[in-house]
Amino acid sequence: MTSIYESLKDFLQMSLDGEPKNPLHVGEVMACWTYQTIMDESSVFLQIGLNTSTDDDVVRCLNESLKQCQTQGQRFKKFMIKEGIHLPPTSEERPNSNPDGVPLGTKLTDDEIMNGLSIKTVAAIVHCATSAAQSIRNDVSTMFTHAMLEKMQFGSSLKDLMRKRGWIKVPPYYYPPGAPKK
Repeated sequence: MTSIYESLKDFLQMSLDGEPKNPLHVGEVMACWTYQTIMDESSVFLQIGLNTSTDDDVVRCLNESLKQCQTQGQRFKKFMIKEGIHLPPTSEERPNSNPDGVPLGTKLTDDEIMNGLSIKTVAAIVHCATSAAQSIRNDVSTMFTHAMLEKMQFGSSLKDLMRKRGWIKVPPYYYPPGAPKK
């Protein structure tokens, strides 16, 4: 799988060499601002999940996603500051707490935490794909493509864990009228 990423990176790097740096258009600015918000708010959700769950697999998955959100957030923050884009206001980080001290009536279940993480991961992937496609500047498109590929790789392991635990929410199957029955 690394070879696919490396090939894509090499292709995109060729496109970046010598490209004039036009000012960002309003859509690129909004896409960066929104993605930064997604990363910051997802980090807060993940911190809440870490303060709630005692399941080793869930905690490992949450820590992996938190690290990814923080890394991508820093990458986008650095770019936004360099380009003069104001950073979005976001929720405050949560301090670490003991999951056993959270009352049951307010505690999210592992199923709820993982489905929330799944929704946030999918939203990030869709946002990255849309933003990469709408970006005029290659450096912006490359940044979103890189973030999307990282999220897709994480999403694959997330889906495996959720499938293993029976946490994936599946809509009803569709059987068209007149289709042969198996």
